[in-house]
Amino acid sequence: MLSLTQIIPVILSGGSGTRLWPLSRGLLPKQLLPLTSDHSMLQETVLRASGGDFAAPLIICNEKHRFMVAEQLRELGVEPLAIVLEPVGRNTAPAAAVAALLIAEQAPDTMMMILPSDHVIAQPERFHQASALACSAVEDGALVTFGIQPDKPETGYGYIKGGDTMTMDGVLRVERFVEKPDQETAQGYLDDGGYYWNSGMFLFSPHDFLGELEKFNPEMLAACRTALSAAQTDHDFVRLDHDAFAASPSDSIDYAVMEKTDHAAVIPVDLGWNDVGAWSALWEIGEQDADGNVLRGDIVTQNVHGSYIRSEGPLVAASDIDDVIIVATDDVLMIADKDHAQDVKLVVDQLKAEGRTEHEAHTTVYRPWGWYQTIGLGPRYQVKQICLKPGAAISLQLHHHRAEHWVVVEGTARVTRNDDVLVLQPNQSAYIPLGATHRLENPGEVLLRIIEVQSGSYLGEDDIVRFEDTYGRS
Repeated sequence: MLSLTQIIPVILSGGSGTRLWPLSRGLLPKQLLPLTSDHSMLQETVLRASGGDFAAPLIICNEKHRFMVAEQLRELGVEPLAIVLEPVGRNTAPAAAVAALLIAEQAPDTMMMILPSDHVIAQPERFHQASALACSAVEDGALVTFGIQPDKPETGYGYIKGGDTMTMDGVLRVERFVEKPDQETAQGYLDDGGYYWNSGMFLFSPHDFLGELEKFNPEMLAACRTALSAAQTDHDFVRLDHDAFAASPSDSIDYAVMEKTDHAAVIPVDLGWNDVGAWSALWEIGEQDADGNVLRGDIVTQNVHGSYIRSEGPLVAASDIDDVIIVATDDVLMIADKDHAQDVKLVVDQLKAEGRTEHEAHTTVYRPWGWYQTIGLGPRYQVKQICLKPGAAISLQLHHHRAEHWVVVEGTARVTRNDDVLVLQPNQSAYIPLGATHRLENPGEVLLRIIEVQSGSYLGEDDIVRFEDTYGRS
């Protein structure tokens, strides 16, 4: 059994990051992207909350991201306590309640730390020091949040007003939480010196949190208990019951508990913290050149200043512009005024309203077996590059509306086509007629890469009937 000195990180990975479109999309949100280092932001969070008094993490994520989350943990060599799948979003309080229930059952003598998966902390050693101080306060019964020392009158964050010192130096009683202010009010908070940005990070005993939630929102706790007791476990995942979890009120930890409890404490910290809420934040924390630009990818500039320019593929050339955001992927070019970077979210809203798909998926889509990339699309045809990891296999399936032609360009393919099983090498191919039961496997030890040509009246990904699936999708 883990000890009270150990902390279980509860990492919340359910956001969509629409303000970082077009890199962040519904199927690949910002926390799963390497925006500030070679690791994804989720991986950076896991690494930061590891070693020392930190135990294995508990991850809470959207069901459609589950395989990417599991793969990113595997890349780090991290075995999680659990990966909990939310069937619907219900804000942070129900997620924390489910985590607290799980931890109280499996490791009752530990503490739990709630961490968003998409924040940057430039000073991890200060994070660990603040965590140690928070542990002492939790042992005295406090529910602790971390307040970021503000360095500007930020209007995009909520604030926490600190009160008198609690049982030890550096730990303040929470006087009140305040909503996102206007510019004048934010400046007043900065001048006052007693207000801190609300980081969304918390540390408490699971039993203390559940006790306060029972007091202030018993309906939420009851729904979460039911959702967890009726959960199904498959592979590495805990699938919460859909109807029970959907019945929970949707609320944040702040509103559900912290604003109401008498045991809320805040520890002011200066961690080099940033919630990376827009492209302008990546400009602020990035390494700027002599012209104040942050450049990522194949970029050429002439007389450009104060800008963030990023390319995930094509050459981007910029001339005689200042203070802009330019982000290029293989299917989207986004240009925005740096001072209005938050408004990228409005573009995403417009794409949704128009029924477009660029907000949801990149041309490269990741699956548990590997990935595929659309490289050509037209009336009644689609061309994809499909890559399977060694030992991986797609589901045994059929399509009602399309036929497929597979050409192997790298590796070895095992193709099931109705009753036939074929083994193909590079430059060999197989035709999958409409309605044929089929499966593609990689029996080798290197990547399998094929070119798939689809033809038919409907080419959507929902035209799949699965009979068997290694990853529990049938």
